[in-house]
Amino acid sequence: MKKSILFILVVQACGLLQAQNRFTAIVKDAGNREALYGASAVVEGVSAGSISDENGVVTIERIPDGKHTIRFSFLGYEPQEHTRVFPSETADTVLIWMEVAGEELEEVTVTTTRSTRTIQNLPTRVEYIGAEELEEKANMKPGDIRMLLSESTGIQTQQTSPTSANASIRIQGLDGRYTQLLKDGLPLYSGAASGLGLLQIPPLDLRQVEIVKGSSSTLYGGGAIAGLVNLISRTPGARPERSFLLNGTSAGGLDISGFYSQKYRRTGLTLFAARNSNAAYDPAGNQMSAIPKFERYTVNPRFFVYFSEKTTLDAGVNATFENRLGGDMEYIRGKESDRHSYFERNRTERAGAHFSLSHALSGTSKLNLRSSYNYFHRLMTVPGYVFDGTQGATFSEAGCSFGPENMEWVTGANLWTDRFSEQQNPLHPVRDYRQLTAGVFVQNLARVTERFSLETGLRGDYVADYGFALLPRISGLFRISPKWTSRVGGGLGYRTPTIFTEESERLHYRNVLPVSSDRHQLERSYGLHADVNFRTQLWEQVAVSVNQLFFYTRLRRPLLLIPQADDSFQFRNIDGHTDTRGAETNVKIGYSDFTLFLGYTLTDAVVNDAGVRYQNPLTPKHRLNTILMYEKEDRWKAGLEAYYNSRQSLSDGTAGEAFWVFGAMAERIWEHFSIYINFENFTDTRQTRFGNIYSGSITAPVFRDIYAPLDGFVVNMGLKLKF
Repeated sequence: MKKSILFILVVQACGLLQAQNRFTAIVKDAGNREALYGASAVVEGVSAGSISDENGVVTIERIPDGKHTIRFSFLGYEPQEHTRVFPSETADTVLIWMEVAGEELEEVTVTTTRSTRTIQNLPTRVEYIGAEELEEKANMKPGDIRMLLSESTGIQTQQTSPTSANASIRIQGLDGRYTQLLKDGLPLYSGAASGLGLLQIPPLDLRQVEIVKGSSSTLYGGGAIAGLVNLISRTPGARPERSFLLNGTSAGGLDISGFYSQKYRRTGLTLFAARNSNAAYDPAGNQMSAIPKFERYTVNPRFFVYFSEKTTLDAGVNATFENRLGGDMEYIRGKESDRHSYFERNRTERAGAHFSLSHALSGTSKLNLRSSYNYFHRLMTVPGYVFDGTQGATFSEAGCSFGPENMEWVTGANLWTDRFSEQQNPLHPVRDYRQLTAGVFVQNLARVTERFSLETGLRGDYVADYGFALLPRISGLFRISPKWTSRVGGGLGYRTPTIFTEESERLHYRNVLPVSSDRHQLERSYGLHADVNFRTQLWEQVAVSVNQLFFYTRLRRPLLLIPQADDSFQFRNIDGHTDTRGAETNVKIGYSDFTLFLGYTLTDAVVNDAGVRYQNPLTPKHRLNTILMYEKEDRWKAGLEAYYNSRQSLSDGTAGEAFWVFGAMAERIWEHFSIYINFENFTDTRQTRFGNIYSGSITAPVFRDIYAPLDGFVVNMGLKLKF
């Protein structure tokens, strides 16, 4: 009897084994036709499934006989289903095309690294802000990019003037002069031109923004010690595009802008024009403007010539003219008196031209030639002092990219010139200068194995009067598993000394002594970073991605502004260094029409001056940003946001208060137009609530560092038209 039972069990087991089938598929992106690594495939109703490998191949074993549906899913893509009857008459491998889910997650083309790889396959860590997010931030502040950058993890926009609202970019605790700001890969806002730069860049003609944190000197030279921000403009498409924006604020602001683009048979055109203005605004009632009175005009035409499928010429002009007046509210209203006489007036003129010629040689090889010229004039007047300076800067580059699919090379040479001249004041020393920098570079991106890619770079710059700088850089991408990846890298950087820093900007450059190669030297740095990325999909409905970054930068002999006995200020390369170290945590959770962003930044920035250690002023140790977005495609957008800054050291030895800032927005969208409303800082958090922002009299105020908002609760509403 036992033998009979055993025989029956063996026969049943053999039958079950014979009923188990194998299924093989290749999963690819329907847009770029690249294999998707880590896509999941599950047989519905059966505990059988698998994950695709580096080549997109997924194999499922032990599928029982019968008709089954296999569901394919991948973070950021629409799920796909395939139905098959087993056993199948054919054992052919099935090709599954995955469609990107929504516009926000479309294929990202990064231009900053000049590679043909997608952003997920780059060893260099690039943060990407796409068109949709840019549009949302433009609803909040359409006149400039401060809001866009300040709400990114690890980035702080530091206000340097309480009356003119001037601001600079700080990345990972380093002062704004260590961040390089580019427009379409060309330097536009550096040296004297960095003044008021953030306030004069509207986001409405941008297609995307790319941010690289840490040393990024291989392709772009000195100045990118903390990182770089590359603003990528919109280009003409097959269909003409016309868009207009009208925005008004409760603080007296008015923004009007328009954008037009069209691609013709052999030519193309984009044109952006804007007028931005604001009345002087004093929410604290302390007689000092939190928002200055200003009026600004911007026009950016850009032309394209498509000589052939291989050759394209891009040429453009950008111009900005602004008059800005802040200070005593009575003075701004035209009621000047002995008591009401403090003001800060800025008149600025920006004009630039650029051209770029690209030619595909063969296969993946491409030749690029580009050049730009920028003119900047600033007339800044405060009681008893006038700063009147003009900067002319040029940039020229010849570069070539080539190599097979698994080995890309970028090589080239470039030349910078920077000339600053100042209307001379007999009471102040001459601060004019000329700078010339010539550099050569080579970058290699190699896919060493299916799980490891390596990017290396080497740059050599000769800086006239300051000597030679050699800048190596390395970055590696590790594909640990379908859900886990990691990037590790580091590099060297430098910056040429100038008087244009956050410290001297706060002083309006009054009594700031010039820099020279006789007394000063290049600021040099090295930096390291490592991150871990995890992404998964829970219950096929919740998409989760986590990025954890660790960073460290050492700046050797940084240039600091030191007060002198005669009330002047002298820059000095200190006998020491500045260390910034910390971590950034980014979490993104998507469910249905809701997306939650969580960001945390830990920054420890310490200055060591000849053994004396102190915290770098205006650097909060803890920052938290949270955003909850609801989006019904082409119908509704709504969001809530909250930002926290911990206490931070100030330059006078005191500490600022910790604070929260909250905001909310909503937008209703129709086919050709939309209306929106934004409640910025609706809890009315202001530094003036924590105490006075200046000491002394209102006629000769001595301002404290600005570490918190001054404008408080502001509502803005707008109308957008698209055709």
